[in-house]
Amino acid sequence: MSDFIYRLQNVSKRYQDRCVLTVDHLKIRRGEIFALVGPSGAGKSTFLRLLNFLEPPTTGRIRFLDCEFSRDQQVPLRLRRRVTTVFQRPVLLNRSVQANVGYGLRLRSDPSIAARVRGALEQLGLTELTRQGARTLSGGEAQRVALARAIVLNPDVLLLDEPTANLDPYNVGLIERIVRERNRQQGTTLILVTHNVFQAKRLADRVGLMLEGQIVEVTDVDSFFSEPGDARTAAFVRGDMVY
Repeated sequence: MSDFIYRLQNVSKRYQDRCVLTVDHLKIRRGEIFALVGPSGAGKSTFLRLLNFLEPPTTGRIRFLDCEFSRDQQVPLRLRRRVTTVFQRPVLLNRSVQANVGYGLRLRSDPSIAARVRGALEQLGLTELTRQGARTLSGGEAQRVALARAIVLNPDVLLLDEPTANLDPYNVGLIERIVRERNRQQGTTLILVTHNVFQAKRLADRVGLMLEGQIVEVTDVDSFFSEPGDARTAAFVRGDMVY
């Protein structure tokens, strides 16, 4: 079994005449926390959409486990279900918190849905909101519901798209703690995109910098922040305007 859960080779994504993402090569290890940082509009969310098989690459191939994903080859449902995304602005059903968290399990006809939903609600501190409607939730509560809906599926890969943007410190700390526990206890591979370098430093094993759709540098978290190999990385870490 390969140590790598994703392998990207000569991947690009274009929308009409505009190239928004180019990744010559990248490997993501099983069970690691990989953070991709960069300014807004750098291509980070597009990167996650490709890793979740929501859109095919325009060129190149993405290998996930034993399956190849490309413009001409799709990933079977059994593997697609092993990857889940928590988006920056979660879209919740106009139903209760409990119904939202259990939605994916119902689609899969899981026989243990009640117990698993209850456990996820407890883990995210949502038990008291079980029957509350999604439209009544605060931003932090909605983000916690979205995370509960993702982790209740026990995915192999959890993709996080700016998961704590605009949240208060309490919710930031709670979400970071939960995803770190998922990684350490279940071995879940976490791939986080953020413009917050401090969050990347707190969570990640390895960090990459993306600028204008290209990955400038990927290295372990200590080297990224203390001894970056690229001047643009050093400037971004310092907070200089490099875009």
